[in-house]
Amino acid sequence: MPVYPNAEIEVTAFKWVPPFAQGFVKDMRVRWALEEIGQPYSERLIGGLFEEQPQEYLMDQPFGQVPVYKENGLSLFESGSILIHIGDKDERLLPRDAAGRGRAISWMFAALNSVEPTLSALMLVGHAGAEKDWANEAKDAVRPFAEKRLEMLSRALGDREWLEDRFTIGDLVMVDVLRTAPEDELVPVHPNLAAYVERGTSRPAFVAAMAAQLGVFERNEPVAA
Repeated sequence: MPVYPNAEIEVTAFKWVPPFAQGFVKDMRVRWALEEIGQPYSERLIGGLFEEQPQEYLMDQPFGQVPVYKENGLSLFESGSILIHIGDKDERLLPRDAAGRGRAISWMFAALNSVEPTLSALMLVGHAGAEKDWANEAKDAVRPFAEKRLEMLSRALGDREWLEDRFTIGDLVMVDVLRTAPEDELVPVHPNLAAYVERGTSRPAFVAAMAAQLGVFERNEPVAA
């Protein structure tokens, strides 16, 4: 679903980020969810990743991050809360039965709270510690936690296509988290997780969302001095 300037739903995104972050900014999750249900949305572009955001924006997002989701007077921040709201619009993302809905939300929070922090810590050490003497030691300290989480996730997924009996916001977030794993061997060591990520990122909605995010960065590429 293309981005429509006059759509009633508005999603904020950074105008530009450095290459290492392109394709991984968290408005990607909201774009993906909206593409899954064919819901048009408009973009509101704000300053870059390391820029101070204006006070007006901080009223919507206290930490100056993206995305912010707006719809008919409703303003939400944090991708998890936004995805629950979008999921409530369409059972293709969030089952209507209480058990299915609860399990999908549980997996989404597992992705955000149990898996993503360990992978993010490795990524942060990799970027902040580039060419620093302490970087390898820090990675060695953090890596076992990430490896253990992925081992446990692999066991939970087993040979199923999705975490439950169908694709939900739980899979959307988990796939998006796993594809950010900063070391090549972390996910591929578990063939079922590698195949799971491949299934998720092959979905037409993911492909469309990625094209939309990268298109913004391409159009706003800084001009070299």
